[in-house]
Amino acid sequence: MDEADVRDLLRAVEDPDLGGDIVSLGLVNAIDVDGDTARISLALGAPYSPTESEIGRQIRELLADEGLEADLTAKIPTDRAPEEEVLPGVKNIIAVSSGKGGVGKSTVAVNLAAGLSKLGARVGLFDADVYGPNVPRMLAADEAPQATEDQTIIPPEKYGVKLISMAFLVGEDDPVIWRGPMVHQLITQLVEDVEWGSLDYLVLDLPPGTGDTQLTILQTLPLTGAVIVTTPQTVALDDANKGLRMFGKHDTNVLGIVENMSTFRCPDCGSNHDIFGAGGGRDFAASNDLPFLGALPLDPAVREGGDGGRPIVLDEDNETADAFRVMTENVADMTGIIQRRRVSQQ
Repeated sequence: MDEADVRDLLRAVEDPDLGGDIVSLGLVNAIDVDGDTARISLALGAPYSPTESEIGRQIRELLADEGLEADLTAKIPTDRAPEEEVLPGVKNIIAVSSGKGGVGKSTVAVNLAAGLSKLGARVGLFDADVYGPNVPRMLAADEAPQATEDQTIIPPEKYGVKLISMAFLVGEDDPVIWRGPMVHQLITQLVEDVEWGSLDYLVLDLPPGTGDTQLTILQTLPLTGAVIVTTPQTVALDDANKGLRMFGKHDTNVLGIVENMSTFRCPDCGSNHDIFGAGGGRDFAASNDLPFLGALPLDPAVREGGDGGRPIVLDEDNETADAFRVMTENVADMTGIIQRRRVSQQ
């Protein structure tokens, strides 16, 4: 069996989101058949996402039926020169954003990063909320970054997540007062001087609103996409809409909407209470033709995990943890759709 035979076999593998087989969509970069092994490079961009993992499983099964072992690798083709890459070792940069504070954006970012790591991905978390950096507490990350001889920064790691935060650079009780140019310089330095290494996902926890930090990120980093966090409450949705328009003006893909605090699960009576309303995030996603990434309950266990430094997504046999895992998988799947669609349209 040669390269052409294998390519014909792969036409039986469908991309469930793009609506075509992986060969016709241009998702097969290269094929090399060596004896009983077929080495296949695929244009898949979201490692450990359920959809792309299933595509890989189907390929292995298909070739096994023909007596071939599949050696699969994944790489998204790019026409940028290496010197033009901002973070050449990072496959996907995902910004977690909210139009206003208090909707649990950092909780979503921390659990997303930890959830992706639990799936098996190599993950970094950049706490870019320069005015309220509390991600280290939410991960119980007490180890400070280390500096190399050439003054680059080595981020500490917790739960398999490499972490950089403004909290590492200021005193615990120091007020953080930054003007726009200072924010720009700080963000640029933290992006350029940190040794992130090879990452499948770099999650950015943005500050709330649409200010200088967001503008700097959008102008500096090649975002794969953004996740917008809101509560079901109308006031929160109004501000989420502003964030959505900001990403639209900068041609940034929005991966979808997360509705946090969707309902309160009473630990005593077991009943659900819609404290902030019901379905607002889902309706907001539908009205803007965006994916709805998940509804996360208002559960005391989430607060306990944040204060205690263990993200709830890491728990087992827990309905709330399951909701965070579904959100994580949906974000990964949407990331893959964005990357594969870009390749298929080239």
